[in-house]
Amino acid sequence: MRTQRIAVRAGRLFVPAVLATVLLVGGALPALAAKPTGAGGGPGGGGGGGGSVSVPTGNDVSYPQCGSSLPSASAFGIVGVDGGLANDLNPCLGPSASYPSYAQSELYWAVASTDGSTSQPKASLYVNTADPGNVDNGTVVADWPTSGSTPYGSCATTTVALTTTTSVVGANSDACAWQYGYNMAAQDASWLAAAAGAIDGQSPPVAVPATAASYPWWLDVETANTWQTDTTMNAADLQGTLAGLQAAGATTIGAYSTSSQWDTITGGTATSLGSLDGIPVWLPGARSLSGAVSNCAQASFTGGTVTVTQWFSHPVDGDYAC
Repeated sequence: MRTQRIAVRAGRLFVPAVLATVLLVGGALPALAAKPTGAGGGPGGGGGGGGSVSVPTGNDVSYPQCGSSLPSASAFGIVGVDGGLANDLNPCLGPSASYPSYAQSELYWAVASTDGSTSQPKASLYVNTADPGNVDNGTVVADWPTSGSTPYGSCATTTVALTTTTSVVGANSDACAWQYGYNMAAQDASWLAAAAGAIDGQSPPVAVPATAASYPWWLDVETANTWQTDTTMNAADLQGTLAGLQAAGATTIGAYSTSSQWDTITGGTATSLGSLDGIPVWLPGARSLSGAVSNCAQASFTGGTVTVTQWFSHPVDGDYAC
């Protein structure tokens, strides 16, 4: 059984001010956290967050920004599909009971309100990732898979002892972890299609693409969510997420994390991570736009290119296209 957690928290992507200096030096602590938030400082062409650089910048948003005013002059937007955990939905990705109008949709904001004046596309998406295993805090994880054919073999069942009973669940195995990641990605792609369909059903001035292939995707990999101590199992989970997005049609998939968190979760550069090796990086940790510009030259924890950097600001984080 491999069920011990590293950490659990449903949060937003952020870099607490007291941690920023540490992140810049060693990348040892959370950045985007269990889901990216937007970054602010100066959306569009300003230098916000104390930076003096004058270049077009973007923002990332998710459920913490639901119902609030979104940046009006961003070059690009990165939108969280999930609501802080890998298996829940950002309620303002598209129209919902709480946010019924397409004008309240963060997906619509990124597609219709950003100007596309950088190397980044107007709209990208990010998904929260996690590897909860079959039992979390003494409770069976309801959506942990019990079957599936994977690159790690078949996901099979096992019997676990709970406080007052036993239960048949999917094994805590690399195969079931891969399948879990794959299933979460398929769910994210379906949530995108539903959100875009609901937006376009309201006949907005700008249509929103509904296919996974229409957007770059980022895997938010942070210790704020639930992970196993077995890094091979965690890596299998992320490989499954990447494969699930590719199966849905996505062609550009990268990772948002810090080297410390990435290494803690996956085992890092000490081992080949297969399909995760060399994927693009979205790097957090800066306190200003000028710091984000400088961070484009930082080493990549995947071996891939650092293509976006983030700086912390309230209430929306800022992003720079390298």
